[in-house]
Amino acid sequence: MKKARTKRQVPRIVKRYTYTIAWEDEDGVFVGRVLEFPSLAAHGTSAEKALQEIQKVVRQVIADLEEHEEDVPEPRSLGSFSGRFNLRIPSSLHRHLSVEASREGVSLNQLVLSKLRS
Repeated sequence: MKKARTKRQVPRIVKRYTYTIAWEDEDGVFVGRVLEFPSLAAHGTSAEKALQEIQKVVRQVIADLEEHEEDVPEPRSLGSFSGRFNLRIPSSLHRHLSVEASREGVSLNQLVLSKLRS
């Protein structure tokens, strides 16, 4: 069982989650969501208000989870990433990219990385 966070630690972890704020035309408000808690959303009249509201909801959910001794999702920002991932693609696309990389005088890895950046 994980040790409960102190009151001082909860606000710190709340700010480490991955938030998105988007304008919703249908409702005429900004809506805040949090990646680590996909079922949560909160709205506000400005992007700042929506962020404040979703963070308030996250604080409440964390308190409830800890009160019931349930796991609290770790923020994605605290995870470690190796910089590597495997991707399966059709052999025809692999061939096409390999030829393109050769034409440009770069490795296949450099070519794909440049495409991902753009």
